[in-house]
Amino acid sequence: MSLLLRFLTWWNSQTINTQVWTKLYGEKVGKDDQDNIYYQSRDGKRRWVIYNGESEASRISPEWHGWLHHTYKQPPTQEPLAHKSWEKPHQPNQTGTVEAYHPAGSLYRAEPAARRDYDAWQPE
Repeated sequence: MSLLLRFLTWWNSQTINTQVWTKLYGEKVGKDDQDNIYYQSRDGKRRWVIYNGESEASRISPEWHGWLHHTYKQPPTQEPLAHKSWEKPHQPNQTGTVEAYHPAGSLYRAEPAARRDYDAWQPE
């Protein structure tokens, strides 16, 4: 069943077609902190990523995202981006997890704000 899934699905891992294409035409460029592996074609025109685990685009850091979309000519392994002191480390999308952000007043918070049907305006 696993082999059939590799033929038909892309969200679990790379498909067999992607694996063959990468082997034939890809050049490994680098690896990020989540063990995603980045490749480019020998002529440098095509760039792609093989995810380590689930194929979730938010798992790609901003540096590699810029390189994948040809914003940066050199990959972060050759020319790292300068980071500001106020920048936070990259995190994948947390939506749907326990770590997801819930603003004040959200019903998903541990202690949601008390609500009433109607609050009349009163001048001060």
